[in-house]
Amino acid sequence: MCGFAGFFGQPGPREDAEKLARKMAETLHLRGPDDAGSWAEEDGSVAFGFRRLAILDLSPAGHQPMISPSGRFVLVLNGEIYNHGALRTEIERSGSGAKATPWRGHSDTEVLLAGFDAWGIEATVRKAVGMFAFAVWDRRLRRLTLGRDRFGEKPLYYGWLESGRFRSFLFGSDLAAFHAHPGFEGNIDPVSLSLFFRMGYVPWPRSIFRGIQKLEPAHLLDLAGDGESTGPQPYWRLEEATDEPREVSAIRDLDEAADLLEKKLGVAVRGQMVADVPIGAFLSGGVDSSTIAALMQIHSSRPVRTFTVGFAEEGFNEAEHARAVARHLGTDHTEILVSPREAREVIPLLPDVYSEPFADSSQIPTYLVNRLARRHVTVSLSGDGGDEVFGGYNRYLWGARTWGQIRRVPRPLRQGLGRLLVRIPVERWDRCFETLETFLPASWKLARWGDKVHKGARLLGKSDFESFYLGLLSSWDPPGHLVAGGEITPEFLNSDFARTAGKPLLARMMALDTAHYLPDDILVKVDRASMAVSLESRAPFLDHRVVEFVATLPLAMKIDRGVTKRVLRAVLGRHVPPRLIERPKMGFGVPVDQWLRGPLRGWAEDLFQSLKNEDCLVRAGPIRQKWNEHLAGTRNWAHPLWNVLMFLAWRTRWAP
Repeated sequence: MCGFAGFFGQPGPREDAEKLARKMAETLHLRGPDDAGSWAEEDGSVAFGFRRLAILDLSPAGHQPMISPSGRFVLVLNGEIYNHGALRTEIERSGSGAKATPWRGHSDTEVLLAGFDAWGIEATVRKAVGMFAFAVWDRRLRRLTLGRDRFGEKPLYYGWLESGRFRSFLFGSDLAAFHAHPGFEGNIDPVSLSLFFRMGYVPWPRSIFRGIQKLEPAHLLDLAGDGESTGPQPYWRLEEATDEPREVSAIRDLDEAADLLEKKLGVAVRGQMVADVPIGAFLSGGVDSSTIAALMQIHSSRPVRTFTVGFAEEGFNEAEHARAVARHLGTDHTEILVSPREAREVIPLLPDVYSEPFADSSQIPTYLVNRLARRHVTVSLSGDGGDEVFGGYNRYLWGARTWGQIRRVPRPLRQGLGRLLVRIPVERWDRCFETLETFLPASWKLARWGDKVHKGARLLGKSDFESFYLGLLSSWDPPGHLVAGGEITPEFLNSDFARTAGKPLLARMMALDTAHYLPDDILVKVDRASMAVSLESRAPFLDHRVVEFVATLPLAMKIDRGVTKRVLRAVLGRHVPPRLIERPKMGFGVPVDQWLRGPLRGWAEDLFQSLKNEDCLVRAGPIRQKWNEHLAGTRNWAHPLWNVLMFLAWRTRWAP
């Protein structure tokens, strides 16, 4: 796990180019505190800067930027190639690698470069199992290639800078590096800002800045020496990888599916436990993290280190559940209970952790649990991706059911019912469902019912599934009236809506989340929080071989009759008693709605004061209305207000 930055453009003095690349990479020192490196082409037209967090091959043999044995390729790599050992063996058997040129060490970076020499860039990437982003310069063809892993675990930004004397193509692991370039202006894109207010993140391919983009997951981007490019091209698509599910056709029941899944997950977990530094796991006590911890413990000769952060607020503390699972598995468990004050102290750090606006409030506990783990280990495995791959979100259950029922009701009636539902405050809904909980079926036993009723009420008037799904993920709906020049349509989802049109509603929602919500929210949250404390986070559920297998299983093996993650629960049930796991899905959040009415009120008011009527970008009127309703307790507007506050805090730090 590391960070890199660089540029490609006008020739100049090599020393100056290398110095600038080092300066850009220095902004990423938390992504790589162990080592630094830089390289520039002889004519200064291409330069790489690198910061290293040493995980495999801690010796100088793992230093980057790294040049291939042939001298043709120069590479900077962020991430891990888990099957580098198998690739090394394949390269040796093909007549390249150690037989031709002795290996310098045992890093995955060196193996990837040898693969580029042996098979070419795209063919090597297709063989790779891992999480990665990279930039590689082909010195023979004078061609720059950027690449990103299949699900977007590792970030990669790029774009042309044309300002004054500068005409350069910039790229890097984090937007912080772009600010170090003297020609970077950092103008906010109003359409991207509207999307951020809607989603709480800026979806690919956009970034918050004009002219800067994110490389789409599972894509390569080639740039020729004259600057010409055909645009990002896919090297992998889940739909194509699962066209012929031969393995699945022989499965007769859920137990057989669980057998195969456990074998594939075991391979993924073992591969991700390989490191030359201490390793552990996050444990919330839920299905996903408990499965990963259980499989790690099976494949470990000593107790696995597990980590949990608990919270004092009722309804937000999963520590006791994690503790029970850890005790059953026999892990070496570390737990801290965080006070509300300690959790709130993270908030001023967030603009530095997230150099692009980001507003999933679970970023706070995510940062805290990563900070806890880093005190003991350098690598930690997580259950990220489990909800998207196996169908775990509550919205899959009630969203598909609700849309299937309400679309038959005339829209004006639905809109009227929605207005009635939101007149009842969130807290009253919560108390009502607490009273009825004993009599409710298992699929109705959810945490924080009031928020879900209010959100559902806002969805009742939607005209089609596409707007209904977008509404499920939206905080400001629509957000265009907030931003001058920011009127938008959800064009970033249009191709995915068309691609999934023939699927059942549940399958469509899972596919759409995997394509966007997973890389742009979940994986951004984890990558930035872990890198802020120099910890590498790994996600075995996102081994593409696991995802391909699960994608071919019948939908009923994932979600059926109110039960989510059926096949994964079947695997976990072999190692952890269901009584330790079965409870309402809690999520990983903090009570932002209460904090904004209490201890965070002054902080929020100070930020809102920066929104004057003459603000040329954001209009204050709609925000002030929601703020007043939230303070009065008549509505819970925590999510849309948090989006605005995170933007304002970010703007103070990065775009004053």
